[in-house]
Amino acid sequence: MEATASAGMSKGTAPGASRGALTGGRWRWIAFGTVITAAVMDLLDSTIAQVAAPTIRHQLGGSYAVIEWVTASYTLAMAVGLLTGGRLGDLFGRRRVLLIGMAGFVAASAACAAAANPGELIAARAAQGALGAIMLPQVFGLIRDLFEAHEMGKAFGVYGPVMGLSAMLGPIASGGLISLNVFGTGWRMIFLVNVPIGLLALVTGARLLPAGAAAGGAGARNGQRRRLDLPGAALAGTAMFLLVYPLAQGHELGWPGWLFGMLAASALVLAGFAWYQQRRKNSGAAPLVEVSVFTHRAYSMGILFSIAFIGSLGGIVMIFNVFLQNGLGFTPWHSAVTTAPWAAGAFVGSAIGGITMTKLGRRVLHAGLVVETAGLVGIYLVLRNAGGGVGTVDLLAPMIVGGIGMGMVFVPLFDIVMAGVRPQEMGTASGVLQTTNSLAMSLGIAGLGAIFFALATPTGRTGHVAAYLTAAEWTTLATIGLLAASFAIAFGLPRRAREMDAPEATATPEREAALQSV
Repeated sequence: MEATASAGMSKGTAPGASRGALTGGRWRWIAFGTVITAAVMDLLDSTIAQVAAPTIRHQLGGSYAVIEWVTASYTLAMAVGLLTGGRLGDLFGRRRVLLIGMAGFVAASAACAAAANPGELIAARAAQGALGAIMLPQVFGLIRDLFEAHEMGKAFGVYGPVMGLSAMLGPIASGGLISLNVFGTGWRMIFLVNVPIGLLALVTGARLLPAGAAAGGAGARNGQRRRLDLPGAALAGTAMFLLVYPLAQGHELGWPGWLFGMLAASALVLAGFAWYQQRRKNSGAAPLVEVSVFTHRAYSMGILFSIAFIGSLGGIVMIFNVFLQNGLGFTPWHSAVTTAPWAAGAFVGSAIGGITMTKLGRRVLHAGLVVETAGLVGIYLVLRNAGGGVGTVDLLAPMIVGGIGMGMVFVPLFDIVMAGVRPQEMGTASGVLQTTNSLAMSLGIAGLGAIFFALATPTGRTGHVAAYLTAAEWTTLATIGLLAASFAIAFGLPRRAREMDAPEATATPEREAALQSV
């Protein structure tokens, strides 16, 4: 994309300055900070709500499905929006789309903080996810606009640790803000903090980010006008909702027949989406998804791997946050501190995975899955032996081990799954993989949450803590089962990671999306 600097860059930098002038100025690092802020806000809002969800339900009321939907509505809306978010930047310019998405994200954050009931909060969270899907795909294109090719390593050398630390510290910050009860806001402050940060980023971004030309004309010159495939996006979104809703609400509603009808309808709508995409391509229009990418067996196996592996994180959310707070009575701060070793381990594991993936290829995925499974087995044994008296120290070692294993899988995953994809299919393959990750997170929270809450209800023979212990134990075993499935599916992945000889290959939206699940 040809980029020009926006007005007011710095003294001596005129409006409409070239990219070269921008990247040579000292202000580009402030502009880079604006881009990172957009990514960090999205990352934090996908993690901090997991810690706050039990407290939110306690204060706003509603069923246990509220806990699932506080996170699932965000990731589901993001999954739907990611299919079109990248195209918006191509059509209208990345800076403009980023700023519009960021402004909407800030407004949605304020709406989350002002929610008076669960329905309002879930709707605002869905709006956050949709606007995050508009904002997030612009990040890496803008970084490429700000820095020359030989400087990409330095830029991503800053970006990676910032995102990793944000993922690690986000849950702790969430627990701290809730416990501090700043100005009596309680859990609402975890959303309110986005407002001043986002507004500052909007001001600096409007002044400093490069204003790139929209790329729609390039498609027109090739005889194919680049327009948004809104019917395709609607079909994909409908299929995802029909799949997630029954899983999230099934236990509460008693699994009436119409929920199974929704599950069947999701398959039919997904088939209709595939047919429509092929028809659109045959007519000469740009499809939302390039269906030929699914002819690569290794890539299709990668999609299945992502569904199983990312879906397993739903069990971790239930065990780490809902069980500790609702079951054992931990405060949000205590829960966040207890689970921090898992995030710290994931940070270490990410470094291990990044260093070894070129040499080991898919074997690093297998190694990471074994290590993570060992950590979860350790957590299961702690729960069995310590019972209701389990404490932070008891969980320390298995938390660290499990986190290391999870981190070892996240960083190499994208480059291994994408190894066999042709260059002209990279855009679709990347977008579908990122969308799959978001959808899998929603499915994991809904599906494993259904198991958890079905077992967490006290009966005449089991008390409150005993019921939650049983739920946590079985959810841990179900999570281990998904990791075992991931281990088997991984044999179908490419043996080696994608070659990373291009600067833009050093970081991807998928890696950032992976960090969101830490």
